[in-house]
Amino acid sequence: MYKYEAVIFDLDGVICKTDKYHYLAWKHIADELNIEFNQEINKRLLGVSRMESFDIILEKYQGQMTDKEKIKWTDQKNEYYRSMLSQMSPDDILPGVKEVMESLRCDGIKLGLGSSSKNAKYILHQIQLDDYFDGVCDGNDITHSKPNPEVFVKTAQLLQCEASRCLVVEDAIAGIEAAHAGCMDCAAFGSIAISSLKAEYNIHAFSDLLAVFRK
Repeated sequence: MYKYEAVIFDLDGVICKTDKYHYLAWKHIADELNIEFNQEINKRLLGVSRMESFDIILEKYQGQMTDKEKIKWTDQKNEYYRSMLSQMSPDDILPGVKEVMESLRCDGIKLGLGSSSKNAKYILHQIQLDDYFDGVCDGNDITHSKPNPEVFVKTAQLLQCEASRCLVVEDAIAGIEAAHAGCMDCAAFGSIAISSLKAEYNIHAFSDLLAVFRK
């Protein structure tokens, strides 16, 4: 019997990468507002909701902006972003992801996706992974973004699995903190695995996830 009954994956940076599209869309908005925006600022947006990301960008804005205006600009950003997402295909799935998920499914492990992105379901459709998950919770289903645990707690509920029996796979500190706040163990993936001291596991290749289950 495995320690975990389910794996809950973050989407961006774990299943696929859409950061370049986010950056280009935010850069377009920042340029229109004459706000400085670069890759260093962009790093602060990792794992953060759309409106919170815009608030970070607005730290360098010379002026005041109403909530209504913020909604207009963030909606415009999302239009730019979604237009670029239409280019995505199964080729954008990160190496080893499908093989590992298929192996876990064969072992009877439930698969969930917990993402703050409101475009998560659309992205899964574009990369043809929408049938791989037993439960998907995204930004349309939550009111609080990571590090609040809401997205992972709701995903666990969809999977009908106790939190202690779920393992979260994340590539951001906010995601690791969200997993722990939801009483779930976490595997840090990718570049964050090099420096993360907060996660129970650090996996550098997606296939390393199988070793967590087969120890």
